[in-house]
Amino acid sequence: MTSRETLAGWYRNRFVWVAAILAMTAGAVVLAGSAGSEAEPADLQAQIMTRMRTTLERADPGQHNHAGHNVQQASTGQEAKPTVICGVRVYGYEPAEATALADVQTVYGFHLCGIAEPKRPWDWAVKLAGPVIMDMSTEPLGIRVVEATADVMFVDRLREMFPSKYADLALKEALAGPEMADLRRRYDAAAGL
Repeated sequence: MTSRETLAGWYRNRFVWVAAILAMTAGAVVLAGSAGSEAEPADLQAQIMTRMRTTLERADPGQHNHAGHNVQQASTGQEAKPTVICGVRVYGYEPAEATALADVQTVYGFHLCGIAEPKRPWDWAVKLAGPVIMDMSTEPLGIRVVEATADVMFVDRLREMFPSKYADLALKEALAGPEMADLRRRYDAAAGL
């Protein structure tokens, strides 16, 4: 066997091995993607987050039930609805055994929304934030935020409104890093920055 034949055989074998590795990798990806029950809850979680985000962004800022926010309107002579950009986190939902979005009745989570006014940077934007309960059984969805009152402190109010397992999460966790980064990117685009 000449060195040229040896080299040609080596190349042929290399391509066979590469093809075999690619086939095994593709098979593993297909099997992982069809794992069934593991994929469904993550999909439901993503659907819930999308529905929450969409609902909050379409709602008038006053519907978020936050008191004391004064959103400046564009000086066009008309009252323009401000663009609301939100990030959300789901702490949990009820019934917990729900497997489809249509089965979810109540969602307990967190929201951080910025009112995107033209050329106003995020640091100066009016923001609406805090634990939120969404009633998914009504149309439009019901939005309730946790706020302190003159008689009840925030933590006490949170514990009144949230089941204890979700209240404990709400006291510790807000938005995850990727959700916060996506919120800032979408806010900057909406504000024209």
